[in-house]
Parts: sequence; structure tokens; C-alpha cells
Amino acid sequence: MSSSVHTLWLTADILGAVVVVAVAALLTILVLLVRTIDKRVAAIKATLTAAKANTANTDLIDRTAEAVDAVLAEGLEHHLFLGRVLEKVRS
Repeated sequence: MSSSVHTLWLTADILGAVVVVAVAALLTILVLLVRTIDKRVAAIKATLTAAKANTANTDLIDRTAEAVDAVLAEGLEHHLFLGRVLEKVRS
């Protein structure tokens, strides 16, 4: 084998090794990114499940608001009554 052919084979071998190492590195990066994505998807799924549980009883908001309004209205009636009574007592 001549020197030039030997040099060409050696160059091809080195380039092949570089390509194999580059592909292995890129595949490793891809696997790591996929793992990260899987972990984040699981975290998002857990967050959405928790949000679903937190908002499961939103139908109670209307009833609670009505009850609060009723309590406030009754408190206002007491306030007005006591104001009238105190006016009479002071007079």
C-alpha cells in the first residue's frame, strides 16, 4: 500500500471516529433532553391535577356569596336598629 493510500485510509478512519463520537454525543444530549421533558410533563400533569382538585367545588362560590350577602344585610339591619335606639336614648 502506498503512502498516499495509507494517509487516505487513516484520514477516513479518523473522520469516521469523529462522526461516531459526534453522533453518540448528540444522541446522549437528545436522551437527556427527553428525560427532562418527561419530568416536566409529569410536574405539569401533577399541577393540573391539583388545580382540578382545587376548583372542584367552584359551584359553592355562588351559594357562599349569597350567604355572605345575607349576613351583611342582617348586620346592616342591626346597625340601623341600634342607631335608631341610640338616637332615642340620647334624646
